[in-house]
Amino acid sequence: RRGTAFHAWVEQHFAQAALVDITELPGAADDDPAPDEQLPAMKQHFLDSEWAGQQPLELEVAVETVIDGIAVRGRIDAVFPDREIDDATTGFVIVDWKTGRAPSGADARIRTLQLAAYRVAYARLRDVPVDRVRAAFFYAADGVTVWPDLPDESDLVELLRTIPG
Repeated sequence: RRGTAFHAWVEQHFAQAALVDITELPGAADDDPAPDEQLPAMKQHFLDSEWAGQQPLELEVAVETVIDGIAVRGRIDAVFPDREIDDATTGFVIVDWKTGRAPSGADARIRTLQLAAYRVAYARLRDVPVDRVRAAFFYAADGVTVWPDLPDESDLVELLRTIPG
């Protein structure tokens, strides 16, 4: 799958091969992946992005937490030091690589919830305040980084309570 190929290529770029469970290959859940002939363009978009020249702190981070009684599991593609936070406290930026194009409407809101949950899970994993963790999507098909307005934990809890169970 092209999503898997792109994720593996990004890992190679950072020269940090991650051990990945075969059932949880990165990119397997990407929506609307670009056609295979798009892979070279996606690689170039990544190389032209703000992420290519940075050194990630972590790649393929497995996270699991419970938010208001709901188990949240996932794999964070990359975590970088946050260059926007300039005081003595370390901040982090989670980046989720997507091989498709940036969605809109309800699809964008659903993806934002995923990213918000990853943000909470990562903050708990590293024992840092949630406000020290930002998160973005990088859409390789367009070469665009999207910084959605992420709900805080209490808003995330309210949103999760509206999901039929």
